[in-house]
Amino acid sequence: MIYVVDASVAVKWFVREELRDEAMRLLDDVSRLHAPDWIVLEVAHAASKKWRDGEIDADQAQAMAATLPDFIARLHGSVALTTRALAIAMALPHPVYDCLYIACAEANDGVVVTADKRLCQAVRQTAFAGLVRHLEDAPP
Repeated sequence: MIYVVDASVAVKWFVREELRDEAMRLLDDVSRLHAPDWIVLEVAHAASKKWRDGEIDADQAQAMAATLPDFIARLHGSVALTTRALAIAMALPHPVYDCLYIACAEANDGVVVTADKRLCQAVRQTAFAGLVRHLEDAPP
């Protein structure tokens, strides 16, 4: 099974947050982890915010962006996913940047693993429900 991880999961690989243990278990088999390349920008954004808030130091923030690609077997080009992500965003409705992960999962016969409860709620009772799993419900 391919797991498309989003930034809400990837950040937990670097920072102690709720559900960190569940996120770390996904690293047991990195070969099954995929994501749109957009994840690097999203994690860098989260790192800069955590640095500004004093939660992490500058070196840790830099390491998050620099080493993230090492944790993901395959990064998919966001440009190729954008048209489908926009269609999904319009169908839900939900922000298109989150829908990039759904489009990636759909294109690769995988499921999105996220800690974002808002995304999980957005897909509930839609055709996309089977493509998104909350991190708490992801298998080890």
